This record gives sequence, structure tokens and C-alpha cells, in this order.
Amino acid sequence: MIQERETSSLEVVNAYLHKIDKYNFQLNAICTLDTENARQRAFLADEATSRGESWGILHGVPITIKDAFETAGLRTTGGYKPLKDYIPNQDATVVQRMRAAGAIILGKTNLANASGDYQGNNEIFPRVNNPWNLNYTPGGSSSGGAAAVAAGLSPLDVCSDFGGSIRQPAHFCGIFGLKPTDRRVPTTGNLPVGVGSIRSMMTVGALTRSVEDLVLCLLIIAGADIRQPDIPPVPLDTPSNRNIKELRIGWIDEISIFPVAEDIKLAIQTTVKKLTNAGAQIEGALLEFDFLAAWQVYYALATYIVPLTQTQDLDYFRHNIGFLFREATTGDKALRQISNIPNIVFPIGLNPTLKGYFEILQERDKLISQMDKELEKCDVLLCPVAITPAFTHRPQGVAIEVDNRKVPYQMANGAYTVPFNLTFSSFVSFVSFVVH
Repeated sequence: MIQERETSSLEVVNAYLHKIDKYNFQLNAICTLDTENARQRAFLADEATSRGESWGILHGVPITIKDAFETAGLRTTGGYKPLKDYIPNQDATVVQRMRAAGAIILGKTNLANASGDYQGNNEIFPRVNNPWNLNYTPGGSSSGGAAAVAAGLSPLDVCSDFGGSIRQPAHFCGIFGLKPTDRRVPTTGNLPVGVGSIRSMMTVGALTRSVEDLVLCLLIIAGADIRQPDIPPVPLDTPSNRNIKELRIGWIDEISIFPVAEDIKLAIQTTVKKLTNAGAQIEGALLEFDFLAAWQVYYALATYIVPLTQTQDLDYFRHNIGFLFREATTGDKALRQISNIPNIVFPIGLNPTLKGYFEILQERDKLISQMDKELEKCDVLLCPVAITPAFTHRPQGVAIEVDNRKVPYQMANGAYTVPFNLTFSSFVSFVSFVVH
């Protein structure tokens, strides 16, 4: 519409700023606004349009960026207290690419502490609330992005996913999210930074209001990066226009060890019926994949790499010990024994070894091969995003009630997401449930 002069970039930017001013104080979705620069860029975009010029496919379109990505001259905290006043001098690669495509950055979106929780809590900004019900979380760690897109404060948010941080908030807020294949999109400029930065299992994608916008964003941000040589220069496949009747769709509504809320199972079954009626080749998937092993290997690998991104001070240990205590003591006993996160984390955390790290990587390679083999059976795999719908705000690690059964916190949120981070697989989230 901007390029066709049906509206102006400045009008669109001002419309979003008006909605932010009206609703953000309740949601806390956007933590840092860049109002004057956004308006100035919109004015320049409109002048360029009047001269017949185009900055790119997103010419004059406003977007937001998760506060985990460096933005030159604009505060970037990562939701991490030691970085509360950090102002980068350069953009993260994905930010640079969105700007080069003509996008205008409205501001930064709020997130979980160091992008490390399934809710939007940190020690810098107020808690992020779900726009459908303020007593509920929008999910995490891309909490503000999901709330902003769902509430119409932003049309697109660039964000990251290490264990469900895009997919789970999309699921909780009723929008669309994409976690691309590992190393398809550069993570350069993703925070926190310090001793090290997460590259293994960390992916960069987007939250939007349509699948088409996910495709558009991926086309812009994917590709090799001179600052990150482990991103291969492999071109994106051109999206096919195959008829739905030509697709082989496999589906599961539950893995036996990870019991899913009945509402979620019903929605997946309803979707299967609609796809069947549309003529799709759809059948129940018999996955020969060890989801329990994937769960254990994911948390073992995360225990090796996550501490390298943060200062291990008293606050760090106090927060993590409290979380692990709640994870170990709340929730159904049988499910806690399956989850077993404290018993996975403590031995490695107390004595991390290079030998142990490489043994975990070998286990990961086996699981990647398993997943690749299973995904060859179908073009699309339909499965739950999480065990739970959106839930009320609570301390990290407190069990979540799902159909009168208390499910351990990490399992409720990550059982259906972490296996796909571990095995490189891409994942689009679009089935969502919220208590209104």
C-alpha cells in the first residue's frame, strides 16, 4: 500500500505509535521506543516514494525487534541486568538486513531474562502480559514480540528461539511464528554477549499475523554472513505452489510420555479433519524417534553452553537454584521423574568436561539422523506446540495445571519444541489457545 501510494509510511508509523501509546502500558510489550527516528525515517521513505525510488521490499514498513538483537544507537539489553544501559555501535546481521530491505524500526520488544524463560520476566522492565487476558503470560522468551503482534502494536517482530522462544509465544497469543532450520539465519549480534554467545541450537525467525509474512521475512534475513563463517552459503528453496492434494501430511496429537491438554488435541484433530476434507494425503505418523533421549540431550547440551553467555555471580546462582528447586519439587511425581532436569543439570554444572561435551554432541548427531529419517516420510508433520495452553503468571519452575494434572514447568512448555532445536529442524507455529 505504501509503494502504491494508497497510504504513506508516516501515516502507518503514526497509526502503530498511536496503538502503542494506547495499549502498551497494560502489556509492557515494547520496552524501548524509537519514536523520533521512526517518524524521520518514514518521512524520508515517503519522499523517496514521491521520487519513484524504493529502498526495498519493506520500503517504509514499520517493524519491531526483540531486545536480544543489537541495534546501532538504540539501547539493547537482552533482558539481562548487566546490559541495562548497553547501546551498541552496530546492528545485528538480521537487523541490518531488515533495514536494508527498507523496514523502519519502531522499537525493541520486551523478553525473558537473558532470553531464558517461557514467560516475559526480567529485572529491567515490567512483566509482559498476554493481550487476550492480562492475568496470563504471552509465553517466552519472545514475550513482547508476541504480545505486540497479537495486539496490533507491530506487524512483524524479528526474534530468536533456543528452546521454543518463538513457537510457544505464537501458540499462546494466536499468531504465526517460524523457527528456521539451525544455521539458516545468522545469529550475529544476539545477546547476551560476554564470555561467549549461543550459536548451537539458537535460531532467528519472526512472529507475524500471516504465514506469507513469515516467508517474506525469511527471504530477507536468511543467508551467509561474513561475521559468522559457520552459516553455509546455501540458497533458500523457492516456495512451491503444490496443491494440498499433493502433500503428504503426517500428524500426531500426543506423545505418550508428554500428555497434552485435551483442548490442544481436539484442535489438532479438527485440523486433520479439515485437511482430509480438502483432499490432503494425511495419516497418523508413527515416529521412530526417541523424544525422551532428545529431552535429556538437549538439557545436557544447554547446561554446557548457556552459562558461557552470562556472568555467574550470586544473582545467577540464586535464580537458577530457586528455579531448579521448584522444577524438582512441584508437579506430578511420575512426570517429574521423566523430566528429571535437576538430575541432568547438576552433575554437568558441577563438573563440566570437554570429554562430556563431545559425548553429548555425539548423542545429538544420532538424534539428528533419527529425525532426518522420520521427516523423509512426509512433507509436513503436524504436532502440538506445547502440552499447555497459555497459563497465569507464576515464578519460573512452578508446575502448570493441565486438565487437573500438574505438569512440571519446563515439560509443559518445551516438550514439543526442544527436540526440534536439538535436531536442526524448522518449525512453523500457528495453532494457539488462550483463556479469554
